[in-house]
Amino acid sequence: MKRAAALAALALVVTGSVAQAASCAPDAAILLTPDGREQRVTVEIADDAAERAQGLMYRKSLPPDHGMLFVYQSPQPTSFWMKNTLIPLDILFFDARGVLRHVHSQARPLDLTSLPGALPGDPDPNRMFVLELAGGEAARKGLVPGTALGHPAVPQDDAARPCD
Repeated sequence: MKRAAALAALALVVTGSVAQAASCAPDAAILLTPDGREQRVTVEIADDAAERAQGLMYRKSLPPDHGMLFVYQSPQPTSFWMKNTLIPLDILFFDARGVLRHVHSQARPLDLTSLPGALPGDPDPNRMFVLELAGGEAARKGLVPGTALGHPAVPQDDAARPCD
């Protein structure tokens, strides 16, 4: 009986059923870099106005491989600032397909400068997802424009990195 249960569990792993659920968990962002490396980040979700306004303010630390994913209802111009944010952050801006379009590295704590989600001249300045990581994490993980975000919040019918 125990052997049958173990074989059934192994079959689920081999067929990908267990991996599917894990790769699309709401508390995990899967990032596929342009060179084919996959990075996983545990995320808190900020998907309403109050959560997005609070963000990571007042935090004294943010562990490696952890961050906050800001989710907007539709693509729109976005900008962030570091008011009341006590730690340096990397701020990654993604379009509606989950493609990383712009990275602002090492945003300075407590700085009130507006950090836009698009560079001047970008033909599509709209962003739907923003991922904040501890300062330096984007470079350490190789997260550059073109990286694809896998997450259940990304519309799956046109996702650059659909959920498995």
